[in-house]
Amino acid sequence: MYRFIVFMFLSFLVVSCSQQKQEQTGRHNPFFKPFTAPYGLPPFAEIEYGDYLPAFEKGIEEQKMEVEQIVANPEKADFFNTIEALEVSGAMLAMVSNVFFNINSSLTDDSIQQIAREASAMLARHTDDINLNAGLFQRIETVWKNREDAGLNGEQMILLDKTYKRFIRGGAMLDEPSKDKLRLINEELSQLSLSFGENVLAETNRFQLVVETEGELAGIPDAFKNAAAEAASKAGMEGKWLFTLQKPSMLPVLQYAANRSLREKIFKGYILRGDNNDEFDNKKNVARTVVLRSEKAKILGYSNHAAFVLEQNMANTPEMVNDFIDDLLQAAMPIAKKEADNLQQIISRRGDKIKLEPWDWWYYAEILRKEKFDLDEEELRPYFKLEQVRDGVFALAGKLWGLQFVRRDDLPRYHPDVEVYEVTEADGRHLGILYKDFFPRESKRGGAWMNSYRKQSNVNGVFVSPVITTNYNFTAPSGDKPALLNWDEVSTLFHEMGHALHGLLSNCTYNSLSGTAVPRDFVELPSQIMENWAPEPEVLELYAHHYETGEPIPADLIKKMQQSSTFNQGFAMAEFLSAARLDMDWHVLETTIEPDVTIFESSSLTRAGLIPEIVVRYRSTYFSHVFSGGYSAGYYSYIWSEVLDSDAFEAFKEKGLFDPETALSFRKNVLEKGGTDEPINMYVAFRGREPRQDALLKKRGLN
Repeated sequence: MYRFIVFMFLSFLVVSCSQQKQEQTGRHNPFFKPFTAPYGLPPFAEIEYGDYLPAFEKGIEEQKMEVEQIVANPEKADFFNTIEALEVSGAMLAMVSNVFFNINSSLTDDSIQQIAREASAMLARHTDDINLNAGLFQRIETVWKNREDAGLNGEQMILLDKTYKRFIRGGAMLDEPSKDKLRLINEELSQLSLSFGENVLAETNRFQLVVETEGELAGIPDAFKNAAAEAASKAGMEGKWLFTLQKPSMLPVLQYAANRSLREKIFKGYILRGDNNDEFDNKKNVARTVVLRSEKAKILGYSNHAAFVLEQNMANTPEMVNDFIDDLLQAAMPIAKKEADNLQQIISRRGDKIKLEPWDWWYYAEILRKEKFDLDEEELRPYFKLEQVRDGVFALAGKLWGLQFVRRDDLPRYHPDVEVYEVTEADGRHLGILYKDFFPRESKRGGAWMNSYRKQSNVNGVFVSPVITTNYNFTAPSGDKPALLNWDEVSTLFHEMGHALHGLLSNCTYNSLSGTAVPRDFVELPSQIMENWAPEPEVLELYAHHYETGEPIPADLIKKMQQSSTFNQGFAMAEFLSAARLDMDWHVLETTIEPDVTIFESSSLTRAGLIPEIVVRYRSTYFSHVFSGGYSAGYYSYIWSEVLDSDAFEAFKEKGLFDPETALSFRKNVLEKGGTDEPINMYVAFRGREPRQDALLKKRGLN
């Protein structure tokens, strides 16, 4: 009891000292008190760089005190005074972490990156301090051993089980020398991850393809030439054209530029990111990361990193994942080879006298698409104005679940381009807040992603609504033209909206189980199923209208889209599956010697059967999913989840695209459940059976 009282006093002392410090400086750190903006949103305009590290330090100290109070509690360990108490600890640390790391992804600079390096090291040490706390684990283990007699409900039992396993996987049962080694590995891995991501961003921003004369741009549509001219003008190169490695700038060159030299330059600029033997080279980061991950897995009792990661996934062994990938590779590679032959025939027929290279694929595939289906992707853009597509996906969510999205320009935002929406149920009840950040900028990482500033929870009847953010790098408005999306961007908007709905519709008790807190190979189901609605004629009616005339997309264009839906799928599957196999090959390594990244990657791709005309979707040196994201030994999950989403969407095709009963079942059994049940149980509860591959093979044209 004495120890418990001492820690209660120390906790009070930490808060008092922090308050005194604020009074001395004359300024309150926004993180040192609850956010007062509507819905508890971050007061972005009030936050200064100097606020972050003190907030991290205070948040860490507060959680340390909370943990010690749990350990010092004289009462016998039970679910509420140990598991739930740990679950709700660290509220301030979570608050500053969520804000800071979202900003680091969307609005970074040198100062933010330096703070990230310091904060990540602090957080790695703090996480280990909790996971390796012997007294805390003893209490957790006591609760876990007595779980059958504790009268816990299903969600409580899941939280207990996941907490216990998290501590085991975090090293709680290791001896002290092994714990010390694990601490060093975790801290170094946190820095390697940051360094990798910073290098990719720096490489992407550094590349410039400057064109001096308009004649070199033959074939590129005027809209993209105008955008490149604007970019050059902003960069102080009036009268020239500037192309970058941002996809809205790069892809038009690869697809339409008759000038092969331009295609080669921008393609090589893209695939050599992090592999230029300079200050941004990532080969050392990759080699060191895989060695440390291998060492960590061995310390924790696993044969390799993939075995450690996959233990918690639906596909729970490396062998199961590799068999899955290999089966699809066997179906995809012959099709990819046939596609390459078809493109070479076009080259010969045109008299171009070249051998097909990777930087030629997009260009000649576009020619073939026009020949085969009479479809030019640029014909579609006028019908996909960004605002219309955005409103269309909102309307779809309304038809399925009655959701409403109300634009709120009065709410705080971190950048002028960002849009903020209040999301409500059909009856107007507040559900959450959604941020949408659409366009590229140098301070923003590439790709598209969803994250949260605050996750949903409902502990002790206190409902905390979610604050979700979705981020993209879409084609921006240019001149007098609005943002007009290509089909890939349309699909991406639907995809990230699925992730957002997973967070917004969450209806769980505990934060750590809510929303997207599910195994990596299940988390893509809610996002990828949304993509299935995008090309359906009944859904196109909601958003595909010509931006100038308002005319709906013509039926013949829809028919061409449908007919070409499996076009180039050998290429798409080959580049994706070879990346998934590369990820797995890196993470089944059992080595203490840093491998030669170039040789290892080449060997992996050869074993995958990748043909020389296709480059793997992500080379190791810019494979951010794996080396600076959360997808190590998990990139396969996109195609694994596509089996689920294709099969799940068949239920809507069978009963009606907007069938309310099917939509409600998907909401209740998948979107609301978070990680409160095993994924296969949730899927079967919705579908009535386990998933089948038939729908995926049909959709991809592989059957």
